[in-house]
Amino acid sequence: MNQRIDTIAVDDGGNRQAREAAYRRASWPLNLTPASVGYLSQGHALILGNERDVRLAALALRERGLRSLTLLFTEPSPADAAEGVDDESLLAGTAGLADHRLTRQQAASLRVSGYLGRFRVTLEHGEAPLDLARALADRDHFDQVLDLGEIPVLALELPPPGYVATRWTAPEVPARLDAFAALVGEFDKPRYFQIHHELCAHSASGNTGCTRCLEVCPADAIQSLKGRVGSHIEIDPYRCHGVGSCSSACPTGAIEFRMPESHRQQETLLAWLSAYRQAGGGQPVVRFVASDYLPPDESPAGHVLDVPLEELGAAGHDQWLTALAGGAAEVRLQQHPDMPARLVAFLDDQLAQAHALLEALGHPAERLSVVAVGDTRARDALPARPPLPADDFVLDASGKRDRLNQVLDRLAALGEPDGARHAMPREAAYGSLAVDTQRCTLCMACVASCPTPALAAGTESPELSFREADCVQCGLCADACPEEAIALLPGFLADPARQQRQVCHAEAAFDCIRCGKPFATASTIASIKAKLADHPYFAGDAISRLEMCEDCRVRDVWRDLARDPESQLKV
Repeated sequence: MNQRIDTIAVDDGGNRQAREAAYRRASWPLNLTPASVGYLSQGHALILGNERDVRLAALALRERGLRSLTLLFTEPSPADAAEGVDDESLLAGTAGLADHRLTRQQAASLRVSGYLGRFRVTLEHGEAPLDLARALADRDHFDQVLDLGEIPVLALELPPPGYVATRWTAPEVPARLDAFAALVGEFDKPRYFQIHHELCAHSASGNTGCTRCLEVCPADAIQSLKGRVGSHIEIDPYRCHGVGSCSSACPTGAIEFRMPESHRQQETLLAWLSAYRQAGGGQPVVRFVASDYLPPDESPAGHVLDVPLEELGAAGHDQWLTALAGGAAEVRLQQHPDMPARLVAFLDDQLAQAHALLEALGHPAERLSVVAVGDTRARDALPARPPLPADDFVLDASGKRDRLNQVLDRLAALGEPDGARHAMPREAAYGSLAVDTQRCTLCMACVASCPTPALAAGTESPELSFREADCVQCGLCADACPEEAIALLPGFLADPARQQRQVCHAEAAFDCIRCGKPFATASTIASIKAKLADHPYFAGDAISRLEMCEDCRVRDVWRDLARDPESQLKV
């Protein structure tokens, strides 16, 4: 099944016709009227850096039509004077513009936040920060920020719209100034994502669990915000660049990328592969590529089906494995210039996860590879192995994790899983739990904290059960356990047992000493009695109330109050 085949010449013309038939069968899904956010910039710009560079930039921007400029000198000017620059004419040319020089200590406390049309620039100043837009320009905010400093104030891979960081000596400065001067007016940008907080595994009961989305965003547009009942994830739509890695990293589907949604991507991909086969195409290779770097005149080999993404991060290992399960012989990820370092690291991690899963399920990792920028030979190479059988494969699950499990089950059925647990990269959302049955009291705090169906309580008797296929290794269950009876066991189990619910711990029910109703376990009652033995409310015979169900306990309290009315004064 996985035997190598000779990379002999194939009917490329026939494959091209099959590819066109696949593209006609189903168009790549696009949100024609996506939800959007708006920016309004009136061109009130702040320029940061040393005085010489800032004044030179101010002159250049004036020539490009920007008039409302505020100059902030954050560094000393270079010792060597710029050749051909007349300091007096430079001062005269920028006369009348608001300017201010910061001390070294003030420059270290400079902070910039916001986005195009709403930048807040502050200095630490006693108890309340000093708002420089108000102090220097008598405005509520700056619309744009040009940072010419040696070290940018916002050292982000993808800074917010309206913030441009460059050096005056950089060759691309004229083009950057042109683009900066054009940031005046009203602008719209898609709202790339939707958050389903009920699916999020980030926090529960005051404990922090999954942080994968926070770690992969190159724009730092994601925050963990504290609320009344814990923390929750929020994404700033004005700072989001639509890289999509947060959605791909999210193991539960709580962050849904909308350009397009991941389930529509998977459905279209499977439809393309099916149509390609039906039209007589052979050895299909699926290439994931960022649409902005897909030249209209590029013509890959006929067996290469291109999946155009807003950005490569919009598809993770679940999407790549879907292509293989759906009949692709190989999947290739097309790198492009200017990829943020955090996106590159994210894709490397996803690739490592996919390779580990393939090998665990008995498939060669070489079915997934990366194509370097400009490497047309690797892009068009014939696959070394035939595709897996896929004529009857469909995805009928609605949730992200359920769809992924269907893909993994398909690959397991077509491979040779060894039944062992395989190590995975650190951030992988695969693993099991170990429950210390001597400590566990079946209080079910873990079940209440679990964001997925992985943990469940018994319906007929006190028991704790676990389904590994649903576990995303967020750790919320272990943090919530008052007895510290739960430990995470990371790794992927290449065995059908991961899909089966297993009982981790069970006990006989403890019956109420008054009415006989089962309401807890013996270990729970023993633990509570030990912890409350010295509590005055349960002194003497009242300790027996801990062995009563909630109804009988209330009746017993009111019976004592009726017999001794004066005791009501102590309540």
